[in-house]
Amino acid sequence: MQKLVGLVRRCVDDYGMILPGDKIAVGISGGKDSLTLLVLLAALREYHPSHFSLEAVTIDMGLGGMDFSPVESLCRELGVNYTRVETQIGPIIFDYRKENNPCSMCAKMRRGALNQAILDLGCNKVALGHHYDDAVETFFLSLFYEGRLSCFQPVTNLDRTGIIQIRPMLYIPEKTIENFARQQNLPVVHNPCPADKHTKRQEVKDLVYELSGRYPDLKERVFGAMQRLPLPEWGPTGRYNRPRVKNEEEQI
Repeated sequence: MQKLVGLVRRCVDDYGMILPGDKIAVGISGGKDSLTLLVLLAALREYHPSHFSLEAVTIDMGLGGMDFSPVESLCRELGVNYTRVETQIGPIIFDYRKENNPCSMCAKMRRGALNQAILDLGCNKVALGHHYDDAVETFFLSLFYEGRLSCFQPVTNLDRTGIIQIRPMLYIPEKTIENFARQQNLPVVHNPCPADKHTKRQEVKDLVYELSGRYPDLKERVFGAMQRLPLPEWGPTGRYNRPRVKNEEEQI
């Protein structure tokens, strides 16, 4: 736990993600990534010099079969207020519109619902559970399917809403998050989305996994290149100054 909280603090400080008085909403899908982020930020809240508060927000897609009551219990244990917003995003996309490529529209609708919930709660920032592997895979997605050297930014200003998106887990590999969620017995909620595991992102994830078997430093080199180029907003400005993130599994 302490090592992972340290990596989150390192990322937060490198990119100036948290300022004194911030009210941060954590987007909780129920997956391992968002639940791990919630736990680590709750721990960081106890000693980080920039005193900040937390909210937890779930956008319920309306797909059925998802029990978020254990997530609500976890939030109570952490001293974090929990809000679940019920929507019909799933039925609209899969039953009414019958989208062939549902992921883009789903992401836009979820983002809109999340941003509105955040504004209603009076939060100025939202923390998302993207991690180290997500960043590398997004880089390859942009390269392969858009012909661009691009990735989401560690800190993003959403001009139309005034909300700032932050991604505090960019220095933590997915395997480490999986181990942490299992060891901490986090209440991961099964994702019933029909498109789960059948996306271009999954194809790229599988490809990166395959290539990493032949080139063990692949992810480290790509991540480092994004910081050294740097891609827009990827050059760390904090006191840690371009840390190297290892692909090897972290010891918790």
